[in-house]
Amino acid sequence: MDTEHLVRTFVEYYEERGHRRITGSTLLPEPGDPVLFTSAGMHPLTPYLEGRPHPLGRRLVNVQRCLRTTDLDEVGDGTHLTVFEMLGTWSLGDYEGSQSLDWAHRLLTEGLGVDPGLLHATVFGGDEQVGPDSESQRLWEERGVPVEPTVDDNWWSNGPVGPCGPDSEIFLWSGGTPPRSTPTGDDRWVEVWNHVLMRHRRLDDGRLVPLPQRNVDTGLGLERLATLLQGKSSVFDCDVFEPWRRLLPTLWPLDEPSFRVVCDHLRSAVVVVGDGVRPSHTGQGYVLRRLIRRLLTVLWRDDPSRGLGDLPDELITHTLDHFRQDGDPGLPGLVRHLLVEEERRFRRLLERGRNVLARPRFRGPLGEEDFHYLHDTHGLPRELVTGLLGGEYPETGGVGTVRS
Repeated sequence: MDTEHLVRTFVEYYEERGHRRITGSTLLPEPGDPVLFTSAGMHPLTPYLEGRPHPLGRRLVNVQRCLRTTDLDEVGDGTHLTVFEMLGTWSLGDYEGSQSLDWAHRLLTEGLGVDPGLLHATVFGGDEQVGPDSESQRLWEERGVPVEPTVDDNWWSNGPVGPCGPDSEIFLWSGGTPPRSTPTGDDRWVEVWNHVLMRHRRLDDGRLVPLPQRNVDTGLGLERLATLLQGKSSVFDCDVFEPWRRLLPTLWPLDEPSFRVVCDHLRSAVVVVGDGVRPSHTGQGYVLRRLIRRLLTVLWRDDPSRGLGDLPDELITHTLDHFRQDGDPGLPGLVRHLLVEEERRFRRLLERGRNVLARPRFRGPLGEEDFHYLHDTHGLPRELVTGLLGGEYPETGGVGTVRS
C-alpha cells in the first residue's frame, strides 16, 4: 500500500465514523506562538483542546506536515525524519480513549491488514499525581494485544506547561523473527500510533488541573507506518523516497548514512522554503540555513565540487507535490534559486573563516573572547569555527555547478 492510498484509507475510515477533515496547516505556527515549527498534529488545535468550539464539530481528522529539529542527530537511522506527515484524529470532549483505541485496532488489523500478532501496546502506569490508565489497559487485554505499563514513556506534553495527559502507544514488530520482549526492551518494536488522553493542563508550578473537556488526540506517522506495511527496513526505502533512490545515486554516489542525511535535509529544506521561510541568522530561517549547511558538509566530504544546482527538477517538484505545496508554478524555480544562493554564501563563509583562522592570533586554543570576536567582527558562528578547526569542512574550491 503506497502512502497516498494509506492517507485515503485513513481519512475515509474516520469520516465514516463522523469525523470532519480539516485542512493541514503549514509548518509555521500562528504569530506569537513560541515554537518555531509545528512539531505535532495537535499544535494548531491547542485552542480547541482547551475548550474553544471548533467550527467543524467535535470529531476531526487531518494530515499535518511536521518538523522536528530535536531528531536531527537521529536522522540516518531507520525511523526518523526531520520533516514528515502526521495522520491525526481528535475527539474534542466527545468519545473516550477506549473508543479511539478500538477504532485504531480495527483499522490496523481489518482495514490495513496488519497481523494482530505483530502488535504491542504501552499504557501509562500511574504516578504520584495521576493514577494508572486502567481503561486503556483493559481495552488492549480484551483485544488480545500485549500491553506494557510505563510512566515517563507514556505521558505526553508539548512543553513544560500546557495541555498534557497519559497516552497509549501502538507498536508494530519490525524484526525478522517472531515478536519477543516488549517495546522498552527491544527496539524492533516500532511506535506507529500515539493516543493521548488530553485531559490536563500543567501549570508553571508543576501542578495539574483539569481541562474544560476530556479530549482524545492521536497521531500516526505516515512514512513510518507505510514503511512497515511495505515490508521495508527503513523509512528511506518506502515509496516516498523512490525518486530519490532512483536519481540521486547517479548524480552523487554516497554511502547509505550519507545518502539518508542528504535526502532528509534536502527534502526538509524544500518543504520549509515551500511554506515561505527564507534563510537567515535567526529563528525559522536559521533552522533552514542549518539544514542546508549540514547536508552540504556531508555532500562535500567525498567531492567538494558537488553543487545543489545539479539537483534534478523531479526531486523538487515531487517533494512539493507530496506535501501539497504545488499551487505556485514558480515555486520550484524559487526553491532551486534559494538553495544555490545559500550554497554560494556558505562557500564564501568557509573561505573567509579559513583566512581569518590562519592569523597568528588563532593558532592556539580559542577562548570565549575569541569566539565572541570571530562572531561579532567576522560573522563566524561558533559551530562553524569549531568545524573548521576540527577539519569537518573540506576545501571546496569553486562554486559548484549552477543550472540556469
